[in-house]
Amino acid sequence: MGLIDRIKRRLPLIGARPSPAAPASGGYRPPPAEEEAPEPVSPRGSLSPRAFIEQTVKEHPVVLFMKGTPASPQCGFSATAAGILSGYGKPLHTVNILADEDIRQGVKDLTGWPTIPQIFINGEFVGGADILRDIHQSGELAKLLS
Repeated sequence: MGLIDRIKRRLPLIGARPSPAAPASGGYRPPPAEEEAPEPVSPRGSLSPRAFIEQTVKEHPVVLFMKGTPASPQCGFSATAAGILSGYGKPLHTVNILADEDIRQGVKDLTGWPTIPQIFINGEFVGGADILRDIHQSGELAKLLS
């Protein structure tokens, strides 16, 4: 079907007979509304942001607070950090801070580090993507993860 035919199907002519594809009333039918993406569900449930962060860091040996997920990172620094950590084959727990603004701010307040991503290993704050890259290149990260 050519472009003109598609346009004609969507825009009924004044006084024209309704086509089989046109609504019974022959009037204009607006396109279906785009569905809005659902709000991300907070991973912390009923916990306060600080309690959630502290509990998460205690329960998992390697935690990455990042924008997005490892499969769908929402910034280059988060993608870099997830890629480096995933390369070690250790269990990696990630928290998408975009799902909860209070977690995003809470982790910054807890560490005093202004940017995301933030990495914790064995309950200790390591730093952001730049620090992670540096300790990875120096071999120090392998020691921390062993």
